Amino acid sequence: MNFHEIGKTGLKVSNLSFGASSLGGVFHQIKESEAIEAVFTAIDNGMNFIDVSPYYGHYKAETVLGKALKEIPREKYILSTKVGRYGKDGVNTWDYSGKRATESVYESMERLNVEYIDLINVHDIEFADLNQVVNETLPALTALREKGVVGHVGITDLQLENLQWVIDHSPVGTVESVLNFCHHCLNDDKLLDYLDYFESKGIGVINASPLSMGLLSQRGIPDWHPAPKLLVEACKKAVQHCESKGYPIEKLAIQYAVSNPRIATTLFSSANPQNVLKNLRYVEEPIDWQLVKEVKEIIGNQQRVSWANS
Repeated sequence: MNFHEIGKTGLKVSNLSFGASSLGGVFHQIKESEAIEAVFTAIDNGMNFIDVSPYYGHYKAETVLGKALKEIPREKYILSTKVGRYGKDGVNTWDYSGKRATESVYESMERLNVEYIDLINVHDIEFADLNQVVNETLPALTALREKGVVGHVGITDLQLENLQWVIDHSPVGTVESVLNFCHHCLNDDKLLDYLDYFESKGIGVINASPLSMGLLSQRGIPDWHPAPKLLVEACKKAVQHCESKGYPIEKLAIQYAVSNPRIATTLFSSANPQNVLKNLRYVEEPIDWQLVKEVKEIIGNQQRVSWANS
């Protein structure tokens, strides 16, 4: 396992990290005991960064993760959660006010059974008024940083342009990290275009969804996946090509996602301990760059075709 610092935060994290969205049953039903074991497996095998949100499973992911964290020494993990995106009774809600952001941090700490959050993020800023994020949400979080309630402040989004806009309109040092998903994977490497910019600002980069929300998987995408049809079809062909080579596309996708040392870490999510171990094995093995080239050629003109968040 390789370790990289998130920007200038001093947080040194494993290049493959544990995304806890699955603990909320976001993708399919889970067994809670198995999900907790998945967290233990990740930590016991060298992963030290865990990312979650109150939005995942509408508070369920934080609650389940909190049960696991009660049993893990605090110095063994670096914890990230978020504000701004929530939900109740199956209905998604958003609130980026400073008041709600502050309340949310304390509520998350209670669910997570911790007294300190290493990294707090404004979640999916494309759903917010970006001016409110700059003028209200981020100042509320930086106030908590000054009090020592949280260690560092970041922002997350699918749209890289939004991340840049908020950074450009915030005081230097406000935003310390960005979390972006589906833009450093086999079918879309747009994140690479922004690395010079983020580095010039001293901002760390966290990558998520190396399987592009299921496009790069043998299981295939969930019904709600927003990718356009042509991209879905191209990725299916790439999956079949990897199968014919006896090299699961999931393995290639994970290996590719963690291959760039300029990206501090890549998050994957699983509530299954065996999947955690499998992904850990993948990153320890050398990547087949010829197969990467073949997969990118198969995806062809669908490379960097993106979609709106949902």
